[in-house]
Amino acid sequence: MKDNYLGQTIKALRKEQGLSQRRLGELIGFSNQTVSFWESGRMEPNADTLVKLAKYFNVSTDYLLGLED
Repeated sequence: MKDNYLGQTIKALRKEQGLSQRRLGELIGFSNQTVSFWESGRMEPNADTLVKLAKYFNVSTDYLLGLED
């Protein structure tokens, strides 16, 4: 995403829960480097991972993608 809305949203949700990138990665099965790449916009999670993130944070995938408030 050009404006990196997804990465900013993941970062905000992670920080709201007081998680480090390393801890979030551990909880959902990824490295802290991968989480960092998502947050910086260097990579985007695939569809399965997007669902995993949405379930973990108890939000919809549409929310993560900026399609709903």
